[in-house]
Amino acid sequence: MAVRLDEMDRKILAQLQEDASQSLDDIARKVGSSKTPVWNRIRKMKDQGVIGRQTVLLDPEALGLEACFFVLIRTSEHEADWQHRFLTTLRARPEVLEAHRLAGDIDYILKVRVRNARAYDQFYQALIAEVKIHNVTALLSMEEIKSTTLLPL
Repeated sequence: MAVRLDEMDRKILAQLQEDASQSLDDIARKVGSSKTPVWNRIRKMKDQGVIGRQTVLLDPEALGLEACFFVLIRTSEHEADWQHRFLTTLRARPEVLEAHRLAGDIDYILKVRVRNARAYDQFYQALIAEVKIHNVTALLSMEEIKSTTLLPL
């Protein structure tokens, strides 16, 4: 269920999305408020689940993770036991940045970040050793055109 946010909440969220390491004083100044009301609103939005965990964004290429693959998975297995094994396997793999269950011809799509094609093949071999998969198609991203964590407010 969506939480009701007013314009001030949205301004605060925009500042936090841009740089969550800003001080409360800086955020308050930028949104036209004072520190205590901003802190109270942030705390309330955390309690409501609007704000989740805070983290830092790393540059994958600077860390040697130069290959980004989108992995399309079709399965003929739809039993609860298979799905549990599959999801457990995905969650345990640090290379899997995102996993989505889809409507349509493809059952799942994964975003996988690895050093190179050999590392992707090692990931793939480990995946199919864990769970039976009918068909896997891997698409190598040649260029990242847009990537953001900023949600439209």
